Amino acid sequence: TNCLTTVWRLFKKLSEEQQRYEKQLIFEHPAFPKLCQQLLRNSRRMTRGDLVFSLHAVVNLGVPQNTLLVQTLVRVCQEKLNQLDNRCISVLATTLAGMDTDKNVSALQAGLQLLVEQRIPSIRDIFTLQNLMKCMGKDAPVFLKKKLEMAVLKEIDHLTFLNALRVFSALVAMSYCSIPILNACSKKIQENVHDVPFRQLILILEACYNLQYRNVKLFTVVADYVNSTACLWDKRQIILFLSAFETLGFQPSELMGIFAEKLTEDPEFLNLKNLMIVLRVYSRLNYVPRGQRDLFFETLHSCLNKYLPQISNADLLKAVYSLCILGYLPHRALNELLQKDSRDELLLSDDLYKEQKEMMLRCVKACVELDSPSFTKPAFVLTENFSSILSLNLRKAREALIELLGNENMFRQNVQLPYKYRIDFEIRMDSDRKKVLPVAATDDRAESSVQRLAFLFVPLSAFCMGTTHPQGKLAMKKRHLNKLGYHVILVLNKKFQEMTNEDAVEFLKGKIYSENSEVTVQDNH
Repeated sequence: TNCLTTVWRLFKKLSEEQQRYEKQLIFEHPAFPKLCQQLLRNSRRMTRGDLVFSLHAVVNLGVPQNTLLVQTLVRVCQEKLNQLDNRCISVLATTLAGMDTDKNVSALQAGLQLLVEQRIPSIRDIFTLQNLMKCMGKDAPVFLKKKLEMAVLKEIDHLTFLNALRVFSALVAMSYCSIPILNACSKKIQENVHDVPFRQLILILEACYNLQYRNVKLFTVVADYVNSTACLWDKRQIILFLSAFETLGFQPSELMGIFAEKLTEDPEFLNLKNLMIVLRVYSRLNYVPRGQRDLFFETLHSCLNKYLPQISNADLLKAVYSLCILGYLPHRALNELLQKDSRDELLLSDDLYKEQKEMMLRCVKACVELDSPSFTKPAFVLTENFSSILSLNLRKAREALIELLGNENMFRQNVQLPYKYRIDFEIRMDSDRKKVLPVAATDDRAESSVQRLAFLFVPLSAFCMGTTHPQGKLAMKKRHLNKLGYHVILVLNKKFQEMTNEDAVEFLKGKIYSENSEVTVQDNH
């Protein structure tokens, strides 16, 4: 056992290429078959520690799972399962997690799961607990995940920084979001953020996304740390941070500003893959650097033009769509995209993303018309009622509007506009915003004497996390509705639903008769 575990410890420190070479030397060494034969003969007389560490070593050295040696060790582990201490259980769980499923492995896993369930109350070591969490995996029964969670929470006061990192990844492996554990781990990580390596920081952010864990304070601390040490990071590393934050819907504005500056100073490092990431990040998070807007767009446009000969039509659509969301029209790329051949290839392709491509192309065409400097507000906007049936989450707003305005003739619901835009409620007022006008009575009146209000009840996910800053698609819709002559009022639907009926009426009253109600989410907090 000592021989095998020593070989494994040396072996795992090698690079992949070295490992392939050394593995061949190990397997061809005349002493290795003799060692395996001795292990096979003595397997039933070995101590529990030697048994599980031997299995761990031979599996990780790459001895095929279907050999007599591995299958015998697995069966003996099954026979001696009740004799294993907590450390051996942890090692065995790690070994099984890396093995393929077969009859003997499945039987041992089932027995191990029962044993873990019995032993959890006696395990006081967080390192062992997180290892078991990782090895039990996402397929473990919910009751077992809950027991492991409670065991970790009992020892949470003794959580070290390194164990906090391990527990974070263990929860991901188990696909289990325990808010109390994650909060405790996050606190340790925030306190020691300067000691967390680059790759580990990225893994933490990815883990938060996978677990749907939204901790604005943690993300802010990580972003501030990367921002304060930006001169030490490679530009490609910053891109990976920005991409991880974008996935979470969190806008690290200072970091995005610093990176935009680095980008405009030296755009040559930006290959096509990184350009696509940058465009996606800045468009979704709706960020344009102040004071260098034109330079920023020109730099991105120039980079995109450089890759036009080699970019695929799908990536070209994504790139143009991202810039259009931000209100910038990249004319050369647009011309190439809207050529008949490119457009036909995109729309005729029979893939999973066909609907998404159609939506993106529709948005691009809307931007070409509405964001053009030559566009002027139309005298009349053709509208139609999309449907008389309101979704459940808008019925409260409808009832509040009826109570406030007197009857349903004073507003329109589910209004369909040109460019496939839809608004939840439309209210028309006189030019001074003092009086709500009946919808029918204003159809023939000049636009200059009527103010149109568009209420949009939007989900939390439409804003950058922890802020009232709309993400790209919502910002684009708001911009375009403004171009069509609407005064847009955004309402965070979740907060609105939590209001009492009386508060909901007062809230809408304040928005309708207020001249300064561009973004109303803050009023709901």
